[in-house]
Amino acid sequence: MRERERGSKPITDETTPSLDLVFDLLSNRRRRYALYYLYEQPDGVATVDELTDSVVTFEHRTADSETEGAPDVRRETIQTELQHIHLPKLADAGMLEHDQRSDTVRYWTQPSLEEWLEHAHHKELS
Repeated sequence: MRERERGSKPITDETTPSLDLVFDLLSNRRRRYALYYLYEQPDGVATVDELTDSVVTFEHRTADSETEGAPDVRRETIQTELQHIHLPKLADAGMLEHDQRSDTVRYWTQPSLEEWLEHAHHKELS
């Protein structure tokens, strides 16, 4: 994963999230996959379509049997979950901002989350 810091600042209070919150956010694989992608972006910005494609790719790469089915249906299901479950949860936690008008997402750096995110990425996808 990347080593550099971004200059963006979160719009929420800069408090360190609790370990319970960090693990709750990372407990869902689709949320982790979206965070992996956002974390790797130089500016932390992606469209929902890019996030969806990334999650589909990660799921295909891990060959998760739960994601079997028609590719178009699977992609639509993933995008719907991202928009209605995972992105709102991450936004409520202050980890990102989702602009629904432009359908873009901006990830805010969070060192305590990123420490565990990097560990999960290494264990899960290496």
